[in-house]
Amino acid sequence: MTALAPAVVTATPEETAAIDDVVRRALAEDIGDGDLTGAALLDQDRRCSAVILQKEDGVVAGLSVAAAAFAALDGRVRFEALVADGDQVARGTEVARLDGPAAAIVGAERTALNLLGRLSGIATLTRRYVDAVAAAGATAKVLDTRKTTPGLRALEKLAVRIGGGTNHRRGLYDAIIVKDTHRRLVGGAGEATRRALAGAPPGVEVTIECESLADVRAALAAGADRLLLDNMSPALLADAVRLVAGRAVTEASGGVTLDTVADVARSGVDCISVGALTHSARCLDVSLEVTS
Repeated sequence: MTALAPAVVTATPEETAAIDDVVRRALAEDIGDGDLTGAALLDQDRRCSAVILQKEDGVVAGLSVAAAAFAALDGRVRFEALVADGDQVARGTEVARLDGPAAAIVGAERTALNLLGRLSGIATLTRRYVDAVAAAGATAKVLDTRKTTPGLRALEKLAVRIGGGTNHRRGLYDAIIVKDTHRRLVGGAGEATRRALAGAPPGVEVTIECESLADVRAALAAGADRLLLDNMSPALLADAVRLVAGRAVTEASGGVTLDTVADVARSGVDCISVGALTHSARCLDVSLEVTS
């Protein structure tokens, strides 16, 4: 069974602001004081048309980001998306068409393609994980992590959603996750759970990392309602799920790969967090070709 394509994903206000900021910084990094090649070769009134091609099979993500790159350099560039973010397209597909000042199109080309390729790669890998869970007959959500490219977290988490995944916390500021280091500093899973629940602001989710069934028992006894089951085998995950018996949300984490995610999902966990969605996704190959 293959997972259904996710619903249309809309960028949050935070993500929209991040797109503008990332595009601005990326263009400044690439163009600096000016595109010397474009200035030497192109007349100011030269216009052109171009297409963006996806050169391998995959999920498109980041068309609005690419469009923002061209618009930021010159608002006269017309960017027409020919597919939608989240679409699975075949190698050789034209995903966008452009028309406008040639200097702006070639000037923003690399920034737009770098971002489009990066985000499409994340969405493509995410879709593979989501499909693998569905093929296993499981319903676990595939979550991302904080293992993102510095400065690109908002965009990369948007790409995860476009690929059908679910965003976990965005940073240390919006949720509490008690990791092994925290547990050791305060005396174990039970005490860490009590302190975290007592200190959590209203409405903030608290997750307790557990490395053993003993940790699970201690966290449950202290009132935990979300458990991160770290680096457990599928068999041990299944034992933990039976022990929890619906009293808390269970999340498998730690070294999950495309080869193992189906077995992890079959353990019955509610969620599976996968750092590889963002830290190991390969950029999809995209290119821009001038047509006139």
